[in-house]
Amino acid sequence: MAITRQFKETIQARALRDPEFRVGLLKESIESMLAGDTETGKMILRDYTNATIGFKKLGAVTHKSPKSLMRMFSPSGNPTAKNLFDILHTLQKKEGVQLEVQTLRQTSICF
Repeated sequence: MAITRQFKETIQARALRDPEFRVGLLKESIESMLAGDTETGKMILRDYTNATIGFKKLGAVTHKSPKSLMRMFSPSGNPTAKNLFDILHTLQKKEGVQLEVQTLRQTSICF
């Protein structure tokens, strides 16, 4: 499903004025990827990047071509783990947050 220009502008406007919303987008992206929904995670990360730092500036900071970054986060893109974690590190630093992964302890009984 294509996202309309109005939706993208709404996301960008909210991201520019609401730091908690920006961090929420970043967290949701990572949580989606960790849950195995990489397509949604990449889509959210692409929206976050467009609404905040932009691919041109992200490319300059990470020493990657903006076009290459856009391809990585396209529906068919497949960023390497190194590229993905470099980008996530850069975005967390820009946002002034450090996201952490926590495990949920589950107990199972085997018979």
